[in-house]
Amino acid sequence: MEFFRIISIKTTEQELQDRVSLDNLDGSSTEIFALDEPTQTEAYIGGIWGEFTLNRIQVKGGLRFSLIECPNALSWTITTGYPPDPDAIIIHLTINRTEKGEEFLDEITDFLDDMSTNLPQLFTSEKSLH
Repeated sequence: MEFFRIISIKTTEQELQDRVSLDNLDGSSTEIFALDEPTQTEAYIGGIWGEFTLNRIQVKGGLRFSLIECPNALSWTITTGYPPDPDAIIIHLTINRTEKGEEFLDEITDFLDDMSTNLPQLFTSEKSLH
């Protein structure tokens, strides 16, 4: 299954990669949080679905995050510069299932809504730069 959110903020791939890090998870979502000191590419996190290793990889257009031990292979990208809206930030979340229960789908919706609300703050604040 796949899910999308479009955030009307014009930015660049480089700015996404610079501003959205594992050091500032709370800046992109209140639904997940670091349980130990993250590296640039990995953090042990807690959140609405339990505890997981969160992987962060730079990709063309931005970033990909994945929950390593997740049985649903939940991952999301945060990108810009490409369709469906090249002048916006696109959040694209996927799981490896064709069907899931309503409660889990509601949690995914809440997570995406939370990120859609919080991510813009990283692009309006100078303190988010590392």
